[in-house]
Amino acid sequence: MTQLKRRDGTLIHEAEGTLREVVLEAYKRGLDLSDADLSRADLSDADGIIPERCTPLLMLLDQPGPIRAYKLVTSAGVGPFNGGITYAIGETCEVADASTDTDLHCAAGINVATLDWCLNEWQPGYRVLIVEFTAADIAAIPTATDGKFRLHRCRVVGQKDLTGLVCAAPEAIP
Repeated sequence: MTQLKRRDGTLIHEAEGTLREVVLEAYKRGLDLSDADLSRADLSDADGIIPERCTPLLMLLDQPGPIRAYKLVTSAGVGPFNGGITYAIGETCEVADASTDTDLHCAAGINVATLDWCLNEWQPGYRVLIVEFTAADIAAIPTATDGKFRLHRCRVVGQKDLTGLVCAAPEAIP
């Protein structure tokens, strides 16, 4: 018996078969997999996935005009995972070869996210910047993303006040 659980350990679905088969069965039954722990699931050749049913952020592609999201950075203004770009308020950043592959959750480009994603990854000394872009600037919204997506370009318009949003001593919040 294979179990599919949420990140908090509660059971979503249980059935005979591989994790891949159980995940696909749960998906086809319409079960909510938004918080499923799929860290061991190889779904690379899964068919029948309808991204619009499991990727709410696809709504960004239909937005007219400016859109805002968040960019997690270190105290120096650099992305904490891959670095390379320094983000400064008022500046426009661009990555000419941003990956458009929606099967990759982390790839080349300006990786931005929802606020909850940034807060879940935040550590003392990190900052959360507010970036602005248009739908045409979106390189990829990965299928079933946990809140992160990629841009070709964006403009840094501000910094999010994290007071009361993170678990840290007030002096640790920049």
